[in-house]
Amino acid sequence: MLKFVMKIYFFCVKNLIKIGKKSMEEIQIQTKDGVKIALNHYKSGFNHVVIIAPGWFMTKDSKSFKEMSEIFSKYSDVITIDFRGHGKSGGFYTFTSEEVNDMEAVIKYAHELYTKIYLMGFSLGGALTLIAGANNELIKKIVAVSAPSCFEKIENKVWKKEAWIPTMQKCELKRWFSIRPGFLNKKKIKPIDIVEDIKCPTLFIAGEKDPTVCCWHTKALYDKAVCQKKYELFKDCSHAEDLFLQDKEKFIKLCCEWLFS
Repeated sequence: MLKFVMKIYFFCVKNLIKIGKKSMEEIQIQTKDGVKIALNHYKSGFNHVVIIAPGWFMTKDSKSFKEMSEIFSKYSDVITIDFRGHGKSGGFYTFTSEEVNDMEAVIKYAHELYTKIYLMGFSLGGALTLIAGANNELIKKIVAVSAPSCFEKIENKVWKKEAWIPTMQKCELKRWFSIRPGFLNKKKIKPIDIVEDIKCPTLFIAGEKDPTVCCWHTKALYDKAVCQKKYELFKDCSHAEDLFLQDKEKFIKLCCEWLFS
Protein backbone atom coordinates (compact mmCIF):
# COMPACT_ATOMS: atom_id res chain seq x y z
CA MET A 1 0.00 0.00 0.00
CA LEU A 2 2.79 2.41 0.93
CA LYS A 3 4.59 1.65 -2.33
CA PHE A 4 1.41 2.44 -4.30
CA VAL A 5 0.91 5.77 -2.47
CA MET A 6 4.55 6.74 -3.13
CA LYS A 7 4.13 5.98 -6.86
CA ILE A 8 1.05 8.23 -7.01
CA TYR A 9 2.92 10.98 -5.12
CA PHE A 10 5.93 10.96 -7.46
CA PHE A 11 3.67 10.82 -10.51
CA CYS A 12 1.82 13.94 -9.33
CA VAL A 13 5.03 15.80 -8.48
CA LYS A 14 6.57 14.92 -11.84
CA ASN A 15 3.55 16.17 -13.78
CA LEU A 16 3.16 19.33 -11.71
CA ILE A 17 6.78 20.20 -12.51
CA LYS A 18 6.16 19.45 -16.17
CA ILE A 19 3.05 21.67 -16.28
CA GLY A 20 4.86 24.60 -14.66
CA LYS A 21 8.01 24.24 -16.75
CA LYS A 22 9.00 27.05 -19.10
CA SER A 23 10.56 26.35 -22.45
CA MET A 24 13.00 28.24 -24.64
CA GLU A 25 13.13 27.69 -28.37
CA GLU A 26 15.77 29.14 -30.68
CA ILE A 27 14.25 30.02 -34.03
CA GLN A 28 15.13 31.93 -37.19
CA ILE A 29 12.95 34.30 -39.17
CA GLN A 30 13.68 36.24 -42.34
CA THR A 31 13.44 39.99 -42.91
CA LYS A 32 11.94 41.58 -46.00
CA ASP A 33 15.46 42.31 -47.27
CA GLY A 34 16.39 38.64 -46.96
CA VAL A 35 18.47 38.53 -43.76
CA LYS A 36 18.04 35.63 -41.34
CA ILE A 37 17.46 36.79 -37.76
CA ALA A 38 17.96 34.47 -34.78
CA LEU A 39 15.64 34.68 -31.77
CA ASN A 40 15.40 33.08 -28.35
CA HIS A 41 11.69 32.56 -27.69
CA TYR A 42 10.89 31.96 -24.02
CA LYS A 43 7.43 30.42 -23.76
CA SER A 44 5.68 30.58 -20.41
CA GLY A 45 2.05 30.43 -21.58
CA PHE A 46 1.19 34.14 -21.44
CA ASN A 47 -0.90 35.95 -24.05
CA HIS A 48 1.57 38.83 -24.09
CA VAL A 49 5.25 39.03 -25.02
CA VAL A 50 8.22 41.29 -24.30
CA ILE A 51 10.59 41.70 -27.24
CA ILE A 52 14.07 42.41 -25.84
CA ALA A 53 16.41 44.28 -28.20
CA PRO A 54 20.10 44.32 -27.18
CA GLY A 55 22.44 47.06 -28.31
CA TRP A 56 25.61 47.03 -30.39
CA PHE A 57 28.07 44.27 -29.42
CA MET A 58 25.50 42.37 -27.34
CA THR A 59 23.57 39.23 -28.31
CA LYS A 60 20.59 37.21 -27.16
CA ASP A 61 23.01 34.64 -25.72
CA SER A 62 25.08 37.15 -23.74
CA LYS A 63 25.10 36.13 -20.09
CA SER A 64 23.34 39.35 -19.03
CA PHE A 65 20.57 39.03 -21.62
CA LYS A 66 19.99 35.34 -20.96
CA GLU A 67 19.62 36.10 -17.25
CA MET A 68 17.34 39.06 -17.97
CA SER A 69 15.20 37.01 -20.35
CA GLU A 70 14.81 34.21 -17.81
CA ILE A 71 13.73 36.67 -15.12
CA PHE A 72 11.17 38.45 -17.27
CA SER A 73 9.82 35.11 -18.53
CA LYS A 74 8.28 34.73 -15.06
CA TYR A 75 5.93 37.61 -15.91
CA SER A 76 5.55 37.34 -19.69
CA ASP A 77 6.63 35.36 -22.70
CA VAL A 78 9.89 36.80 -24.01
CA ILE A 79 11.57 37.06 -27.41
CA THR A 80 15.23 38.17 -27.38
CA ILE A 81 16.90 39.21 -30.63
CA ASP A 82 20.23 38.77 -32.33
CA PHE A 83 20.26 41.77 -34.64
CA ARG A 84 21.93 41.31 -38.01
CA GLY A 85 25.69 41.12 -37.75
CA HIS A 86 25.45 39.65 -34.24
CA GLY A 87 25.51 36.14 -32.83
CA LYS A 88 23.61 33.63 -34.93
CA SER A 89 21.93 36.13 -37.25
CA GLY A 90 23.14 36.80 -40.77
CA GLY A 91 24.20 40.02 -42.44
CA PHE A 92 26.21 42.98 -41.16
CA TYR A 93 25.31 45.50 -38.48
CA THR A 94 24.45 48.97 -39.82
CA PHE A 95 23.97 50.81 -36.50
CA THR A 96 20.13 51.16 -36.83
CA SER A 97 19.98 51.86 -40.60
CA GLU A 98 18.74 48.42 -41.69
CA GLU A 99 17.98 46.89 -38.28
CA VAL A 100 14.54 48.51 -38.52
CA ASN A 101 13.78 45.59 -40.86
CA ASP A 102 14.82 43.16 -38.11
CA MET A 103 12.40 44.78 -35.65
CA GLU A 104 9.61 44.74 -38.22
CA ALA A 105 10.09 41.02 -38.85
CA VAL A 106 10.15 40.16 -35.12
CA ILE A 107 7.02 42.22 -34.41
CA LYS A 108 5.23 40.51 -37.31
CA TYR A 109 6.22 37.11 -35.91
CA ALA A 110 5.03 38.06 -32.41
CA HIS A 111 1.75 39.49 -33.70
CA GLU A 112 0.78 36.06 -35.05
CA LEU A 113 1.08 34.58 -31.55
CA TYR A 114 0.17 37.25 -28.98
CA THR A 115 -2.55 39.77 -28.22
CA LYS A 116 -0.16 42.27 -26.62
CA ILE A 117 3.39 43.17 -27.65
CA TYR A 118 5.78 45.11 -25.42
CA LEU A 119 9.23 46.37 -26.46
CA MET A 120 12.34 46.69 -24.28
CA GLY A 121 15.47 48.02 -25.94
CA PHE A 122 19.00 48.89 -24.80
CA SER A 123 21.27 51.55 -26.30
CA LEU A 124 20.93 51.27 -30.11
CA GLY A 125 18.35 48.56 -29.41
CA GLY A 126 16.50 51.23 -27.43
CA ALA A 127 16.65 53.55 -30.43
CA LEU A 128 15.22 50.76 -32.59
CA THR A 129 12.34 50.11 -30.18
CA LEU A 130 11.39 53.79 -30.31
CA ILE A 131 11.53 53.81 -34.10
CA ALA A 132 9.49 50.59 -34.25
CA GLY A 133 6.93 51.96 -31.80
CA ALA A 134 6.26 55.19 -33.69
CA ASN A 135 2.75 55.12 -35.21
CA ASN A 136 2.53 51.37 -34.55
CA GLU A 137 -0.75 50.29 -32.96
CA LEU A 138 0.56 46.76 -32.36
CA ILE A 139 2.97 48.00 -29.68
CA LYS A 140 1.26 48.45 -26.32
CA LYS A 141 4.17 49.64 -24.13
CA ILE A 142 7.86 50.48 -24.49
CA VAL A 143 10.89 50.52 -22.20
CA ALA A 144 13.85 52.39 -23.74
CA VAL A 145 17.12 52.07 -21.82
CA SER A 146 20.04 54.40 -22.64
CA ALA A 147 18.61 55.19 -26.07
CA PRO A 148 20.49 57.86 -28.05
CA SER A 149 18.56 60.85 -29.35
CA CYS A 150 20.73 60.83 -32.47
CA PHE A 151 23.46 58.39 -33.52
CA GLU A 152 25.84 61.14 -34.57
CA LYS A 153 25.78 62.66 -31.07
CA ILE A 154 26.70 59.49 -29.15
CA GLU A 155 29.64 60.30 -26.88
CA ASN A 156 31.18 56.79 -26.47
CA LYS A 157 33.98 57.75 -24.06
CA VAL A 158 35.53 54.28 -24.07
CA TRP A 159 38.57 55.40 -22.04
CA LYS A 160 36.45 56.17 -18.97
CA LYS A 161 36.39 53.50 -16.27
CA GLU A 162 32.56 53.50 -16.40
CA ALA A 163 32.91 52.23 -19.98
CA TRP A 164 35.85 49.81 -20.03
CA ILE A 165 35.39 48.18 -16.62
CA PRO A 166 31.83 46.93 -17.35
CA THR A 167 33.00 45.89 -20.83
CA MET A 168 35.80 43.74 -19.41
CA GLN A 169 33.48 42.32 -16.73
CA LYS A 170 31.18 41.15 -19.53
CA CYS A 171 34.01 39.74 -21.65
CA GLU A 172 32.68 36.83 -23.75
CA LEU A 173 35.10 35.97 -26.55
CA LYS A 174 32.57 33.83 -28.43
CA ARG A 175 30.23 36.83 -28.58
CA TRP A 176 32.99 39.25 -29.53
CA PHE A 177 34.07 37.08 -32.46
CA SER A 178 30.47 36.84 -33.69
CA ILE A 179 30.13 40.59 -34.34
CA ARG A 180 30.19 41.72 -37.97
CA PRO A 181 29.99 45.52 -38.40
CA GLY A 182 28.82 47.05 -41.68
CA PHE A 183 28.95 50.61 -42.96
CA LEU A 184 28.53 53.45 -40.48
CA ASN A 185 27.54 56.10 -43.00
CA LYS A 186 24.17 54.72 -44.10
CA LYS A 187 21.18 56.99 -43.54
CA LYS A 188 19.57 56.57 -40.12
CA ILE A 189 16.28 57.60 -38.54
CA LYS A 190 16.91 59.88 -35.57
CA PRO A 191 14.87 58.85 -32.49
CA ILE A 192 14.49 62.52 -31.53
CA ASP A 193 12.68 63.09 -34.85
CA ILE A 194 10.08 60.34 -34.35
CA VAL A 195 9.54 60.22 -30.58
CA GLU A 196 6.50 62.50 -30.87
CA ASP A 197 4.86 59.85 -33.08
CA ILE A 198 4.85 57.25 -30.29
CA LYS A 199 1.34 56.80 -28.92
CA CYS A 200 1.84 53.98 -26.40
CA PRO A 201 3.09 54.46 -22.81
CA THR A 202 6.89 54.71 -22.81
CA LEU A 203 9.38 54.42 -19.97
CA PHE A 204 12.70 56.19 -20.55
CA ILE A 205 15.60 54.92 -18.39
CA ALA A 206 19.11 56.40 -18.18
CA GLY A 207 22.28 55.87 -16.17
CA GLU A 208 23.65 58.90 -14.34
CA LYS A 209 27.26 57.95 -15.18
CA ASP A 210 26.69 56.63 -18.69
CA PRO A 211 29.89 57.28 -20.69
CA THR A 212 28.53 55.91 -23.95
CA VAL A 213 25.13 57.60 -24.32
CA CYS A 214 25.04 60.42 -21.78
CA CYS A 215 21.81 60.73 -19.84
CA TRP A 216 20.87 64.01 -21.56
CA HIS A 217 19.91 61.92 -24.63
CA THR A 218 17.22 60.09 -22.67
CA LYS A 219 15.98 63.26 -21.01
CA ALA A 220 15.69 64.98 -24.42
CA LEU A 221 13.65 62.06 -25.78
CA TYR A 222 11.44 62.07 -22.70
CA ASP A 223 10.88 65.83 -22.88
CA LYS A 224 9.83 65.68 -26.54
CA ALA A 225 7.55 62.62 -26.19
CA VAL A 226 3.82 63.38 -25.99
CA CYS A 227 2.61 59.89 -24.99
CA GLN A 228 2.03 58.69 -21.43
CA LYS A 229 5.60 58.66 -20.20
CA LYS A 230 8.03 58.32 -17.32
CA TYR A 231 11.72 59.17 -16.89
CA GLU A 232 13.93 57.27 -14.46
CA LEU A 233 17.58 58.08 -13.74
CA PHE A 234 19.67 55.33 -12.13
CA LYS A 235 22.12 57.00 -9.76
CA ASP A 236 25.77 55.93 -10.01
CA CYS A 237 24.97 53.52 -12.85
CA SER A 238 26.39 53.41 -16.36
CA HIS A 239 25.05 52.13 -19.69
CA ALA A 240 22.27 49.92 -21.10
CA GLU A 241 22.25 46.37 -19.65
CA ASP A 242 24.67 47.54 -16.95
CA LEU A 243 21.72 49.22 -15.25
CA PHE A 244 20.16 45.77 -14.91
CA LEU A 245 23.43 44.30 -13.64
CA GLN A 246 24.25 47.17 -11.26
CA ASP A 247 20.80 47.57 -9.68
CA LYS A 248 18.91 44.41 -10.56
CA GLU A 249 16.13 44.66 -8.00
CA LYS A 250 15.21 48.23 -8.93
CA PHE A 251 15.42 47.54 -12.66
CA ILE A 252 13.16 44.48 -12.57
CA LYS A 253 10.62 46.12 -10.26
CA LEU A 254 10.48 49.30 -12.33
CA CYS A 255 10.03 47.50 -15.65
CA CYS A 256 7.49 44.99 -14.34
CA GLU A 257 5.35 47.74 -12.78
CA TRP A 258 5.47 49.70 -16.04
CA LEU A 259 4.76 46.82 -18.41
CA PHE A 260 2.43 44.53 -16.48
CA SER A 261 0.40 46.73 -14.13
